[in-house]
Amino acid sequence: MTNEQDGARDQLERSLMEIAIESWRFSRLFSRVVSKLDAGEANRYANQLRYFQKKVEESLDSSGLKLVNVEGQPYDAGMAASALNLGDFGPDDVLLVDQMVEPIIMGPNGLRKQGTVMLRKVEA
Repeated sequence: MTNEQDGARDQLERSLMEIAIESWRFSRLFSRVVSKLDAGEANRYANQLRYFQKKVEESLDSSGLKLVNVEGQPYDAGMAASALNLGDFGPDDVLLVDQMVEPIIMGPNGLRKQGTVMLRKVEA
């Protein structure tokens, strides 16, 4: 492959990752809106959302990419995500990932894009 082809391939992958991240954000927002609807309507829209998410996942998979969500997991400094509010906690605090702001994107050769998270302290 030439440098030009490599550059075009990298640009396509970056574009796909950007679309995937925005789709992930939209899905989360859409989920919150659907949760406010009555049960009959909510079911129909929830099914459409699942279908949309499945199609996005299939497209990413065909390119060797995967979105990773670590919400609810214990925070580890070695995690492939930067914490926006890490400075709000002490060094001995036990932390959980409270919210994903941006998902982690993994590729066939490892990390493609670091995620962003908000943390919360585990209450003893």
